Amino acid sequence: MHESGEMYLETILILGIKRNMVRAVDVAEEMRISKASVSRALGRLKDEQCIIVDGNGHIAFTQKGRSIAEKIYERHQVLTEILMALGVDRETATADACKMEHDISDATFDAMKQHLKLKKT
Repeated sequence: MHESGEMYLETILILGIKRNMVRAVDVAEEMRISKASVSRALGRLKDEQCIIVDGNGHIAFTQKGRSIAEKIYERHQVLTEILMALGVDRETATADACKMEHDISDATFDAMKQHLKLKKT
């Protein structure tokens, strides 16, 4: 999955946490991009069996899509927390975590998560 697909899935997850139903227009507003771009991206996500869209335009995850979205969201949260623990301000930490979450290896991320857990105890 490309970074852009992961960003769409993460956005859908975050919007779903805030409200019951998520539609393409909600994604476009949240990401500040055109509805046409969102429509193309959602079509790719449907083709990749990550989402389904019902007759009313409501977006729902498949198991595969939810798994990817939750993985990226967790990475974003943990990386933001680690960067803030290093003294980075929240706004910068959040922006940097967004860039890092797509490229960091599972091994490195797991080590960072473990380090954060140890630091909290």
